[in-house]
Amino acid sequence: MLPSFSYLTGHTGFRGTIKNSPRDFVVTELEDGAPGCPRDAAPGPPERGPSRAGGGCAASPGRSEREGDPEMQSGLGETPVLESLLGKPVSEQLSKFACDLKDAWGLENNADAGTREFSLGPRLDKKIRADLHSAVRQKFPFLVTVTKDNEMIVKGNPDYRELCQLVTEQETSDFFKFLDAKLENSTFSFEPDGNKEHRKIVHHFINRKFGKLLETKSFTVTDVNDQPNMSIMVRFREKSWSRKRSAGGFQEKQDVYTAFTLQKENLETLEAIGLLAAELDVLPSDFSYTGIKDKKAITLQPMVVKKVSPERLKEIGNKMEKKGMKIYNIRPAYQHLRLGQLKGNHFDIVVRDLQHHSHDTSADLK
Repeated sequence: MLPSFSYLTGHTGFRGTIKNSPRDFVVTELEDGAPGCPRDAAPGPPERGPSRAGGGCAASPGRSEREGDPEMQSGLGETPVLESLLGKPVSEQLSKFACDLKDAWGLENNADAGTREFSLGPRLDKKIRADLHSAVRQKFPFLVTVTKDNEMIVKGNPDYRELCQLVTEQETSDFFKFLDAKLENSTFSFEPDGNKEHRKIVHHFINRKFGKLLETKSFTVTDVNDQPNMSIMVRFREKSWSRKRSAGGFQEKQDVYTAFTLQKENLETLEAIGLLAAELDVLPSDFSYTGIKDKKAITLQPMVVKKVSPERLKEIGNKMEKKGMKIYNIRPAYQHLRLGQLKGNHFDIVVRDLQHHSHDTSADLK
């Protein structure tokens, strides 16, 4: 017997109809942390669980951690980056210092919270110091590292603490990871905020602290209730990248890739891509995806588009909704999607007009 038949039961079955409307057939393509695409919570029927903010010392709901984080780059069974750089004892002491500092921040009238320091010891190799600076800030974005006579010192980041008073800790954590990664053409968006005065305060904070490196603007987004709202987007100033040079002279301009999740309803996949390409002024071949999805259905699938920035893709969201499409999870990517990078499809199917077979005498269908 073929393996696929071994799961059939002895039930007589029933009659019914499917695909009476697109909403009766929902197909969600499942991501698997594909290389070159930062992982993010995908939209759709399933609800995603909470992630941890601030390096594991305090939990709060929000976005999942990026695949590019140094602590996430090691495979299963491999030593985490910080542990490989510091050794297990010092790495554990650093984790305890970080969590104790966070606890102290939460206490009122704790005057010494801003003065606590932890020494990582002397680090003579500049490359190791650079790796440590990045690894510590990615693992614990609420910490900063400084070097004093080749000795590396870790202490709390007052800017992180100040931003936490304005937005959620998850947003603060994600913002400082974005800031430390310094990926060209990348952007960061805060959660929708309908309070204009509050947005102004956040704008002023970022411009005051990071104005030479970052720029901000507010733009219209659709919130979780499908209502228009405003959100602050942050990106790196172009001049900060123009100063960088490669070893051979001018740095070569890299292709821009943007990953997103496309939801379409009653549209062919190629038709949807054609509409997107026309609106973005690119070729259909600039889009990569891993399969053609049903037309008479609601389908959600990851895609990557070349030569389009995340902010440009966000600009066309409202126009695409009028054409039967929604665009979610817009974020920078590093390469096209390829076959085999995703896990398959999840189907939600509604069967209507259920009836017994004429020869079935079993109980009523439920």
